[in-house]
Amino acid sequence: MPTRRETLKSAAAFAAAGAWPLSLRPARSPSPAEAGTGAQAESAAGADEAYSLFDFEPLAKAKMSHAAWEYVNGAAADEITVRWNREGFNRIRLMPRALVDVSKLDCRVNLLGQEMPFPILLAPTASHKATHPDGELATARAAGSCGATMVLSTLSNTSVEEVVRATKSPVWFQLYVQHDREFTRELVKRAVAAGCKALCLTVDTPISGARNREQRAKLALPPGVGYPQLTGLKIPDDPSLHLARLESSIFSSLLSADLTWKEVAWLQSFAGVPLLLKGILNPADADRAVKEGVAGIIVSNHGGRNLDTAPATIDALPGVAEKVAGRIPILMDGGIRRGTDVLKALALGATAVQIGRPYVYGLGAAGEAGVARVLRILQQEFEMAMALIGRPRIRDIDRSVLWPAT
Repeated sequence: MPTRRETLKSAAAFAAAGAWPLSLRPARSPSPAEAGTGAQAESAAGADEAYSLFDFEPLAKAKMSHAAWEYVNGAAADEITVRWNREGFNRIRLMPRALVDVSKLDCRVNLLGQEMPFPILLAPTASHKATHPDGELATARAAGSCGATMVLSTLSNTSVEEVVRATKSPVWFQLYVQHDREFTRELVKRAVAAGCKALCLTVDTPISGARNREQRAKLALPPGVGYPQLTGLKIPDDPSLHLARLESSIFSSLLSADLTWKEVAWLQSFAGVPLLLKGILNPADADRAVKEGVAGIIVSNHGGRNLDTAPATIDALPGVAEKVAGRIPILMDGGIRRGTDVLKALALGATAVQIGRPYVYGLGAAGEAGVARVLRILQQEFEMAMALIGRPRIRDIDRSVLWPAT
């Protein structure tokens, strides 16, 4: 049986992830209907009938518990930004060139000294074991089989050491800075010692957004599942951050609302691996990031899960890219579902993209096989887009592939 303190820490982590931003709810065992059968959880049946990333959504919904589905699928407030993320790509038209030799395609990209076979990474997402019993290990194995880099969340249900051992591909680590800065330092050192090749600092989440769907769903982790990256973390004594007061406070015991550029410099002083800032939308912040010497930035609105009516990331990307002017790599996430979306992001200034919900749907639908199929479909669609647009190499993709706005 978990101790009361372990239960509180598990609840605190969900609060940080946004599942319970305003209330504390103890974990409970899932009902048989929620949990599904073991055969159902392990089966890849149906995933081979998925031909696009959109096909995985109904497959995942059929297998995941209602609470887990709402947690993964939901966004902030009226969920306007998450819709804009998708609609932003739909508005962009492409301008193909004919009679170009595209018999040999080169999708490789060099990012922070790491050669990737294609410019698609797995974004950090929390609590994979709420989606599938194999959790992050299934995701890591799929990433390794496809040659994709996985960014592991601080709020993963599997230790960073296990995840790195499970994959043949590089692993990066996403960091939420804790109120306990010494704990944060040791967590970074632990991730680097385990073999993580880069550090992605989330900078857009001093508090969680108004995630009403998550609140109503009342998600709880399966029994015995926790957050190994947070083992040993002491909950602050500040009454305004205490779990029992989350009902009357917007602040979380696991999100540092006092995070500033000072902590960026502090992390750079000892991390020993490239540091990227995740959650940049404002060109002024992008310019400051370059001047602070970070290795890269990730244009992200947290999948629409924080500030509703913030712009779509594909709409924010051009302004950020113009300000950065090629000085550091830019990644972006949010709304990517097609290979043409990857092409559009690169045309507007991204070096690479990250996907979040799509591979979690794949995980929920068919575990490791589902994640791998999501990656392979998106990679193949990207190759199709390159060939059909008449750009056989990554370096050939620029704004000239976009149809002029009218």
